[in-house]
Amino acid sequence: MKALASLALLAAGATAQIIESSSFGQSYPISPSEDSIPGWSVGGEGHDPVVLSNKVILTPPIPGNTRGYAWSNTPVSQSEWTAEFEFRASGPERGGGILQLWYTKDGHSPIGTSSIYTVGQFDGFALVIDAHGGRGGSIRGFLNDGTTDYKSHRNVDSLAFGHCDYSYRNLGRPSIINLKYTNSVFEVSVDDMICFSTTKIALPVGNSFGLTAATPEHADSFEIFKFVLNSASGKTTPLRSNPVTDAGIAAQFVDLSGRLQLTNKATSNILQDLRMQASNAESRHSELLSRAATKDQVAALDARLQRIEQLLQAVQRDLEGKDYSNRFNQLHETLRSSHLSLSENLQGHLLSVITASTPRMGFFLFMVIAFQVVLAVSYVIYKRRRANMPKKFL
Repeated sequence: MKALASLALLAAGATAQIIESSSFGQSYPISPSEDSIPGWSVGGEGHDPVVLSNKVILTPPIPGNTRGYAWSNTPVSQSEWTAEFEFRASGPERGGGILQLWYTKDGHSPIGTSSIYTVGQFDGFALVIDAHGGRGGSIRGFLNDGTTDYKSHRNVDSLAFGHCDYSYRNLGRPSIINLKYTNSVFEVSVDDMICFSTTKIALPVGNSFGLTAATPEHADSFEIFKFVLNSASGKTTPLRSNPVTDAGIAAQFVDLSGRLQLTNKATSNILQDLRMQASNAESRHSELLSRAATKDQVAALDARLQRIEQLLQAVQRDLEGKDYSNRFNQLHETLRSSHLSLSENLQGHLLSVITASTPRMGFFLFMVIAFQVVLAVSYVIYKRRRANMPKKFL
């Protein structure tokens, strides 16, 4: 019986054939290059996806608001196939994002980096992994024949034909999703458990597989470890090795190596930013020094201030040593006496003139008034000059 079972497993395995042109991650390293995968187009918005020895990082943990994609360049020519897809999502407590596995007509061209909520009229199938519904995570299937514009649809969530809840974030291990499509069934399972299946859909030959991820400001890092496409419908689920075996330990070391590579790259970017900030600060410091006054200029300004201070002190001492108040009083008394004497003499003289020559009275009246005006103007001018002269404050 054991021999018959072994033969059955071998026969099933013999019918399973990996489609290399639409697969990656079935062997290590994934790619000889750090920015591409043979047979796939890799790119993003807001960052460039990182290709490590054992995984592809579609979206990094920082910064947020990024998108990444990996699209197969070869359409699928098999009518029946199975696909194994391993991914991991990790991020902060309130992080989020969305991951899609596409099987669509024309591949990358109509979709690019779009998510199920921003894509237009695609033709094919999309498997969506996100935190829909606030239940910790879900896996949903969507179909379109190219007539429905998902981007403008008022309720995209209602278009899902199958789903299951799955908490995929921060598990510390990859999650394994298997897709099986035959003429009789389409089935999606996660971690060896059926998620949903249906017998009512038919997928055409000639579509291409692709992966897209998008994150908000508080981002999740979506890592793709492998996507392996097989042509046979009778592929058996591979047995998992015990985590304490040598194979499990080796896989953990490979994963640790990948994490270290990502950490080193992030550290290098941070150091580059710090060096740039230091260079800018040094340039600014030099500019400020060039604009600052020199030592000689400061010394010259200080000497000028000292000379002004000495001059002010000399003027103050000169004012303190002289008393101008007595002189002003004497001048005022002299002017007042002169004014009184002049007024008395002028009045007597005018009276004699008036009595002596009566016909010329108008002329003398004019002279009196003019003289009084001159005296008044002289007195006002004297008062103003006295008010403007320096005063001694006791």
